[in-house]
This record gives sequence, structure tokens and C-alpha cells, in this order.
Amino acid sequence: MVKERGVAVAQAASDLDVHENVLRKWVREYGDDPSQSFPGKGPMKPQQLQIDRLRREVAELNAERDILKKAAA
Repeated sequence: MVKERGVAVAQAASDLDVHENVLRKWVREYGDDPSQSFPGKGPMKPQQLQIDRLRREVAELNAERDILKKAAA
């Protein structure tokens, strides 16, 4: 919207009901690498993949720990 249509950031931010700084960040991220701009919509960044894997591992380990605690009680 900002780059494609030449709309001012302030106007676009107002139209989208977001803060100007947030919109500027989105524009900057999109300009840096459009394919990785919004990781929630498409391929995930390697760091996010690792974080998700570690979160699953922590949840699994916590479940195992809880089972062992109950068995020992």
C-alpha cells in the first residue's frame, strides 16, 4: 500500500488503524526480504523453527517429569 500506491505512511497507518512506527517496521521488513517478512504467513525463519522445536521438547520433558513424580509419590 505504502510503496505500491505511493500512500504516505501516516495516511496508511491511519487507514489501517496501526501506529506509524509499526507500519514503518513492516515496510522495512518487507523491503529487506519479502519472502521472510511475515514468518507467520509462509516459511518460518530458522530461529523460529528452532524455538518451536525446543518448546515442544520442553513440553515433552515436563510431561515425562510429571509422570515420574506421580510414580514416585
